[in-house]
Amino acid sequence: MNPINRRTFVKNTALAGVGAGLVIPRLYPAPNPVVPGERPKQTKSVTVLNPHGQVPVSFIIDDSTTLVNMGHYCLPQFAEAWSSSKGPERFDVPWQSWPKEIPDSFVLEFGQFCREQGVKGKYSIVPYPACVGWIDRVMPGWSPAALRDSLKLVREFMMPNWDIHPEMISHTRVIDLKTGRPLPRKPDGSYWMENGGWCEGKSADEIGAYIAYALQILKNVDLPCEGFTTPGGFGNPAMENLEIGGMQALRSVFNVEVPHYFKYVISDSGESTQPQVEFAKRIDSDSPDFIVNVPSCTGDWFGAWHGGNPDPMDQVTDLHITTDFKKGRMVEVIEKGEPACFLTHWPNMYANGTGQNFKSFQVIVKRLNKAYGNRIRWMKLSEIARYWAAKELTAIERSGNSVKLKAPVGTPGFTLKIDSPGNGEIAPRFAPGPASKFGQMKETKQTTGPLSSGEWRRGESSIELCIDIPKGTSALRLS
Repeated sequence: MNPINRRTFVKNTALAGVGAGLVIPRLYPAPNPVVPGERPKQTKSVTVLNPHGQVPVSFIIDDSTTLVNMGHYCLPQFAEAWSSSKGPERFDVPWQSWPKEIPDSFVLEFGQFCREQGVKGKYSIVPYPACVGWIDRVMPGWSPAALRDSLKLVREFMMPNWDIHPEMISHTRVIDLKTGRPLPRKPDGSYWMENGGWCEGKSADEIGAYIAYALQILKNVDLPCEGFTTPGGFGNPAMENLEIGGMQALRSVFNVEVPHYFKYVISDSGESTQPQVEFAKRIDSDSPDFIVNVPSCTGDWFGAWHGGNPDPMDQVTDLHITTDFKKGRMVEVIEKGEPACFLTHWPNMYANGTGQNFKSFQVIVKRLNKAYGNRIRWMKLSEIARYWAAKELTAIERSGNSVKLKAPVGTPGFTLKIDSPGNGEIAPRFAPGPASKFGQMKETKQTTGPLSSGEWRRGESSIELCIDIPKGTSALRLS
């Protein structure tokens, strides 16, 4: 495929309406890549399986930030922007009575439970939450010490198991990058909102600059990012430029090797939830270009995103996984062997301090772990993105009992199924680099379950093996 010119993708698409993310945050098309880009040759007798032979599971948290309860502060801005077009009844909720803060004590309680259960995922940090204050400067209403402590909690306690994403800059008003202030009103008197149509007609460079501005704020407070999240419909009128611009921004600010993003929900049982590697080019080079689109398999099924009216616990938990472990969206996706990422919004998890949705979440997690055990693998979105980049972009050549791999990115737990390994004695050996010696792999007698790196097992007419594949060339010998 010809190299992608990042300046040629300025197309308008009629997708979700402005403000569609207020009640049901994401009703967007399935994440079929607009431009998948280049793909290498992969022999049909070698199949890349899930990492370690397990189904990836992840939890996605939107609208989180330090201290600020986005439910309280976003609602009046959304109402002012969209009451006339969407109807005032849509915003008729008692936001004034909701707490202004989601305290660090709740972050700690939530994070501790997730550590105990092995949960990993994505946690947004909105850099200028609802225009209240800047996380790298001052947050009016909180002391500098409180802001520092909150950032430290995210950095040191959450980050080991959670990717940090900006969710654009404010999640409400579009910011003028020259002044740091919200853009003036439109000629019709309405407001430019991030989850509205600002991206229409914008180039990849313009959208990338906006994302880079958000990333830089997180960099200022030592919160490294490998991905970004779109608030509501941000980017809908210019999806191609969103992806190209986002890739540029992540590379320019954090020099990210495997950029990824979260935007889409796939809740249709007929569609795949596998991540999509998009805009891949120069995959034979040392610095390939691509971005990985990691979707969720659920919407926010805990209730309205702002946490003002959480849904009943039985309803919430059973939508994800029932008490007998036989039904629910998570069951459906895991049984298909595809990544099962589920979603909520941080104000909804807090539920104005009632703890109801946190309790629902705890039930869901415990059911998943009890039902599936080591059949599933909790992963951060960046880990899933890295694996899928290696899965899609690694060239795989086979000649008899020799397999040559050329990977544009490395990843742990790279798991392969190799058909008909031959009639001779099977003793797989792996050389992790062009100058490396072949090392013997360890055979496991377990016919099912996860494989550790360096292990292999026999099948009826194939073998499965697991390696930590490095960037570049590596090789396998099967006998």
